[in-house]
Amino acid sequence: MGFQSGLSGLNTSTKNLDVIGNNIANAQTVGMKASRAEFSALVSSALGAGDQAGNGIGVSIAAVTQQFSQGNISITGNNLDVAINGTGFFQLQLEDKSVAYSRDGQFKLDNTGQIISNNGAHLLGFPLNAETGSPTSVTPVPLSVPTGSPLPAKTTTAISARFNLPAKAAIAATVVPPTPITKYGTSINAFDSQGLEAPASLYFVKIGPNPALVADSEVKVDTWDVFDATTLATGEAVLAADATVAAKNKTNYDLNIKNTEFNTLNEVAITAGTVKAKPTFTTAAPDPGTLDPLEPLPSSTRAVEPNTFATGAKYRLTFDASGKLDKIYAVDDNGEPAETTAPTLLLKSTNPAIPDFSPTLDIKEATQYGTAFSITELTQDGYTAGELTGINISEDGKITTVFSNGQAQIVSQLSMADFRNVQGLTPIGSGNWMETARSGQPIQGAPGEGKFGKLRSGALEESNVDLTAELVNMMTAQRSYQANVQTIKTQDQALQALVNLR
Repeated sequence: MGFQSGLSGLNTSTKNLDVIGNNIANAQTVGMKASRAEFSALVSSALGAGDQAGNGIGVSIAAVTQQFSQGNISITGNNLDVAINGTGFFQLQLEDKSVAYSRDGQFKLDNTGQIISNNGAHLLGFPLNAETGSPTSVTPVPLSVPTGSPLPAKTTTAISARFNLPAKAAIAATVVPPTPITKYGTSINAFDSQGLEAPASLYFVKIGPNPALVADSEVKVDTWDVFDATTLATGEAVLAADATVAAKNKTNYDLNIKNTEFNTLNEVAITAGTVKAKPTFTTAAPDPGTLDPLEPLPSSTRAVEPNTFATGAKYRLTFDASGKLDKIYAVDDNGEPAETTAPTLLLKSTNPAIPDFSPTLDIKEATQYGTAFSITELTQDGYTAGELTGINISEDGKITTVFSNGQAQIVSQLSMADFRNVQGLTPIGSGNWMETARSGQPIQGAPGEGKFGKLRSGALEESNVDLTAELVNMMTAQRSYQANVQTIKTQDQALQALVNLR
């Protein structure tokens, strides 16, 4: 029995050294999980009778198990390198369409845009809706990215602007010279159906109220007219004309004050029976002496602020006492202002073959405060065509493609799998495992959901082999091997001594 026990010890020590050597050899292998040889004792007969029952007859390898503990995360900077931080496995489709499971996150793109591992297996995941980011299927499929064609252009359908108009701004037509129509303006490039730029411009002109004329003014609230590129020339012409009218109105207003004072003096003189007096005027005015003191001024001398809305403006904005936007008016079919909640802009493409298009204009956050004119937000939802420039993978496994036009689209999501008994998985090489009856069927999900770990893009999970521990284990296994050799040697010497008896 001594030879058999020693021989079993040599065999198990050899296998143990094989396991340790394999661990040491793969100390730098990405996603590698260290293995451990587990021993069990051999006995002659556990149910036998007599003194020999249950005697040990050596040792055997009960199992070689892998330790699925977390490996260190190493930063690589390659966006297609992915590390799992926590529980779970990547799902890979092999050439024979079978599914393997791995912790090795070294992925590449093939010539068709498929995401593959180093041995050509396809990475599996869930397809997503590019606009909503929600899964379109719960069945994992091979993942790919659009490398073969550019991202198509998108027509601008909505423009959003957030801005403040200065409350201190004077009525444009009352300033000498008039405030330029372009002083308070902004623009943004929209895009037509072919991705060609179509500039969208907005210009703001304050038209009321005029504090000096508010009693007779048609515009009695804080009001701004809005022009765009198509109405800019008309607006400039109207502003010049309104400035002339405003100057005359100012003169008439001053004369009205003078004549009112004169009428008051005459009323007092007539009541007292004294001679009518004539005040001295410093500016040209109708001769007060030719007017009946009690007759009202002719309408031509009354101050009236012009209504400039029906002169090319796209919209009119009114603000309440707190400086917030109150109402938006647009020109109706009769040329009259009509309140609207859905303003649009008419834009023209630089390509005559493309028809005009009208994106919506969101300006409901506009304000009029006592600060300078400022644009705090100006966005539009269109873009030109773009080529793929990069791929990003988030911690929840969503794959985002980045294009040269600055756009990004979420196209898919990595899937993960886990098992009730990971020790039941069978290693098949290349860092992959296959499911077995002992492991049970895979439980699928997305990274970060439930017990599944999160992903780290641009990083890899290192081998969890503890090299120092393995070297110590190797010395221990060596001592065990040597001891078993001594067992056999000693048994041989004893047997030789017995044979040499005479």
